[in-house]
Amino acid sequence: MFRWLLTIFIALVVFSAALPWLEKLGIGRLPGDVRLRLFGKTYLLPFASTILLSLIVFLAMRWFR
Repeated sequence: MFRWLLTIFIALVVFSAALPWLEKLGIGRLPGDVRLRLFGKTYLLPFASTILLSLIVFLAMRWFR
């Protein structure tokens, strides 16, 4: 269970770092992605986009294995 939590945390960090480039493709604005505005700052919780990207990576790994 700890390994999954660590994997999800790392995926969120990587996704958040790559978000400016991915938003040009429409990823980060899916239904299920939460944007919070607090005190002039915007926080993004990309739940749906993370699941979508994880599914794509999973299928690619199965395809090329």
